[in-house]
Parts: sequence; structure tokens; C-alpha cells
Amino acid sequence: MITEINQRDPSSNQPPALRLQEILTSISKAIECGNIGESDSLVSELVKFLDSISDAIESDPSNEDIKRIASEILSEIRKFLCSPSLDQAIIDALSFELPKAVTKFAGLSSSCLEIANNIIDRLVATCSPRDMLSILCEALDSLIKTIQECDYFFPLLSGLSKVLLSTQRRHFEQAKVAVPVILKVLKTVSSESDDEDKEHQHLFDQAIGIAKSIRAVSFKLEGRMNEKLCALLGLYVLQIMVLVSVSMGCNSTSCIPLVSQLSSFFSCCHLSYLGLITGSDIDTMTSLVVGEDEDDCMSCQSYVEQGASISVIWGHISDQVAQAAGEDLTAVKGELQSNQAKRWQAIGMLKHIFSSGKLPWEFKKHAIDFLLHITDGNISQKNNDDNSDLSSYMLSVFATLQALITVIMYTPSSAMRKNAFDAFKRVLAEVPCSEKRDLLKAMITNCSSPSMVAILLDLVRQEVLKESNERTSTGKEEIPQGKNKACPNTLFWPAVVLELVDLILKPTKGGPPPLPEHGDAVLSALNLYRFVLLMESKEDTNSTVLSNSNLQKAYNEWLLPLRTLVTGIVTENNNDYDQFAVDTVCTLNPIELVLYRCIELVEEKLKRAT
Repeated sequence: MITEINQRDPSSNQPPALRLQEILTSISKAIECGNIGESDSLVSELVKFLDSISDAIESDPSNEDIKRIASEILSEIRKFLCSPSLDQAIIDALSFELPKAVTKFAGLSSSCLEIANNIIDRLVATCSPRDMLSILCEALDSLIKTIQECDYFFPLLSGLSKVLLSTQRRHFEQAKVAVPVILKVLKTVSSESDDEDKEHQHLFDQAIGIAKSIRAVSFKLEGRMNEKLCALLGLYVLQIMVLVSVSMGCNSTSCIPLVSQLSSFFSCCHLSYLGLITGSDIDTMTSLVVGEDEDDCMSCQSYVEQGASISVIWGHISDQVAQAAGEDLTAVKGELQSNQAKRWQAIGMLKHIFSSGKLPWEFKKHAIDFLLHITDGNISQKNNDDNSDLSSYMLSVFATLQALITVIMYTPSSAMRKNAFDAFKRVLAEVPCSEKRDLLKAMITNCSSPSMVAILLDLVRQEVLKESNERTSTGKEEIPQGKNKACPNTLFWPAVVLELVDLILKPTKGGPPPLPEHGDAVLSALNLYRFVLLMESKEDTNSTVLSNSNLQKAYNEWLLPLRTLVTGIVTENNNDYDQFAVDTVCTLNPIELVLYRCIELVEEKLKRAT
């Protein structure tokens, strides 16, 4: 084994421990003599020697002899650094390279991990905190490129926790350098490593230890510097909240204690559930941490927003977590139920949970339950006189509705699918009809699922019926005070129907819709068109749907081409008895029935017009 290592370092045939002693002694003598060039060369030789051992371990990770040699090497380094007669200049020279080198052995065994911890603790205790912070951050950044196992990072993270406590000035700037590096390690290791939950728990324990160090430092500061450091701590904690939730789920027994610890930082960071779920606390923290000409923290914005939403949902899941955060979630829900603007903000924030491809379904189920709580009861009726402007929330509400569609389409749970659809309808019900028109059109246009398009078109049909009933009950000219002022007393939805039916029956790519693939959407579009034809025929109104030009357009551009397509497909498959042909004919039968009824109605209207 010694020969194998020496083949990687052919300058010596000595046993590794003796070779190490020789190099360390040579470094000491060179520094004592003031020979900086020689000492730098010898430090490089030390790194090369240690790399030769780590390379041997990497090539044969199960070899116990190499692990024993690695433990002996680490013990010799610790013994050397702890010598009371060792000059500080020697420690300083070694501190630039040793953290990176020794952590490559930390994950080999519990003994190696303990000794690596001792070495880095010794360096942290004796060297400049400012220098050590940069050294440890660089070591973390380098290590993450080749290693993803949790154990290897513990000594460096533990060292950073101690360094942050040791800094004497520029505390915010020092922490701001360290936090992105730490989060990069946490994101990479928790998402890419194969470690079990227990190892991930230890990793997050280290991260929480660093948060405790930042909090301890903040207690020493006052004024603006305290606010800035607490804001940075808040951003850090919220991102860890995401990583814990993604990595460990919400069923792990160790997850609640971790999340409770993270939530306990909220009071120090001046965070509240209401401020988190509406996003106002994020704006405050970001403005404190990010300077006028900086954008270094903006890349984490989506993680922070997701963490804010997740934090509140954890409080909804567990009373223990809510208590750790010092929050009364019942009061928060009540505030959201009674305040339309804040409820829209909360709805927009929940998109970060529903749209996540990494969060477990179980967590999304709890988020849907929370959404159902805050939209519970006749909220739209209670807030009819609320003049809050949705325009500033339109994009985020749309994103949440889109994310809910994804949940409805892909969740494996039928109960969750039902609850998600109920939540979807509740949110949609609160949107003023002019914005609702735009939202539904956009969702139908962007939806790739014919079945989901059919469901959305049925929601449009319900809006048409609702508008018709309101117009009938309130009269033709008068709109009662308190009713939806955004929607004039005109035939609003039927005009939208024409656009949507045109989108389905005459796709933008040209030609008739693909059948039978889009059969659900086509059937729903025909049913919607037939519904509007029958409804408008009964009302004494100048409906655009029944105008001669629109009837001609529907007849020539939608119905006749579709009839030709459907007849051809049915004829082609009627004499074929394989399962696909049978399924195709069965799919087209209801389409054919509704299609011919639409053609009859349009022809009848056109004859009357002439």
C-alpha cells in the first residue's frame, strides 16, 4: 500500500507518516529562516502528498489499509498543529491549504471526521477570523465540485460557525460572503447525495448551527447593522426551510424538530406568518440585504418566496411549528379571509408550492387545505363592495391558477384532485369578470390537455349562465349597487365564447382540430356553442352570437369542416374491428350528435335571417 501511494509521489519511498513529518519539519525550518519561496514550494509539496493519499482512497474506497493510513496522517497533522512551540507564522502558512486537504478524508470514518474537525478547530482558534472565513468558503466551493456526501462537509461548516462568532467587525459583510456558499453546499448535497434522512438531518443541524452563530452576533449589534444582519439571517433560514421540506418531506419524524428550530428564528428576524404569506416581509428583507447596485441575492428570490410560503404551511401542518414561530395561525387565516388584497397576495405566494416539481404531493395537499381555509364561506359575496384592484396581482394569481391546473392534472390522489379543483373554482370566483375572462382565455390557450380544456370550457359555460341569470333577475338596464362593477350590463361572456370556440374548432396552426386526440375539448366547445345559441335565442337581445356574420362564420369555418372530418374518420373506422378503431368511433359518436344539432340550429337561424 505504501508503494501504491509512493507511486503517486515518487519523490520518496518512506512510510507516509514519516514522509509527512519530514515535509512539515522542512516547512517549519524554511519559515523560521525567512525563506518564503522555499516554504511555499514545500506547502505545495505537502498538498501534493495529501492528494496522493486521497487519490489512492478514491481509487479503492473499500481498502481499510488506506483508511488507516489516512487516519494516521490526520493524527500527525493535528499533533504538529497543537505543538505549544509552533510559531504562528507556520500555522498561518498551513491554514491556506490544510482545510481543503484534510476534509477530503473526513467522510472515511468517524475517527477521520473527528480529527479533521480538531484540525480545522485549531486553525480557526489561532488564525485570523477574516482569513479563515475566506479559506473555509473557498474550501467548500472547491469540495462541492467533486464530493456530495454529507460527512465531508461537516468540519468546514462547523468551522464557519465558529469563525462567524469570532469576527470583530464588518459582521454583515462577512456573513454575506459565507451564506451563499453555505446554501450552495446545502442545495447540492441535499438534492444530489444518496445519504439517508439521518445524514441530511446532521447536515441541516450544521446549517442551523451557523444560523445560531449569526443570531448570536446580531445580538451584539445595534441599529442598521442589526437590521441588515437579521434580514440576511431571515433570507438564509427561509431557503433552508425549502431544502428541508424537499429533502425530507413532511412525514419524516425528524422534520418537525428541524422546521421548529428554523421557525424559532422568525422573531429575531422580525418575520410574521402574515408578512411571509403575503410577501411583504420578503420585500423588507431584500431591501435591507441588497444594495442599490447589487443583484447577488436576487438569484435566490424564488427560493426565498417559496420558503416563506412553506413556512406558513408548516405552521398549518403542525401546532408545534406554529408555536416555535410564536404565531396564532387561526388569527392569520381570519385576517386573510377578511382582507381581499392580502388574500390575493397569499394566493399569489402559494404558486411557489403548487408549481414545485420537487416538493412532495403530501405537502401540496396541506397547501391546498390552507387555500380552502382562507377562501372558506361566501367570501365573494362578503367582499362585493371591496374595490381592491386586482391588476397588480393578476400575474401571480394567474400563475397560481396555472399551478393548480398542473396539480389537478398530475396528482395521483383523486381526493386531492377534487380539493385542488374546489380551490381553483374558489379563487376564480373572486376574480372580477373582466379579469376572469382574460384569465380563462389565457389558461385555455396555454393548456396542453384536451380534458383540462374541456373542464375550463365548462367553467366558461357556468359564467355565461351566471351572467344570464343576473341579467334576467336585475333587469336589462339597471345594475344593483354592490354588484360586480367591472362587468357591464351587456352580453359579456357570449362574445368570449365565440373566441374560445374558434380557438378549439379552428386551431391557430390551421385546419380542423386533431381527432380523436382532442375529442374532449372539441365536444366541450360544441356543447358550449350550442348552449349559447339556445340561451340567446330565448332572450330578446341583440346578441353578437346570433348576428348573421357570426352565424355564417361558425357554419362555414367551424361546423362544415368539422362535419367533413368526423364523417371521414367514422367511415374509415366503421369496418375496422380492432380496439383503436372501436375506441375512435365511440369517442366521435357524442361529437357527431352535438355537431349535427349545432348545424341544425345555425341553419335554422340563417333561414330566419333571410
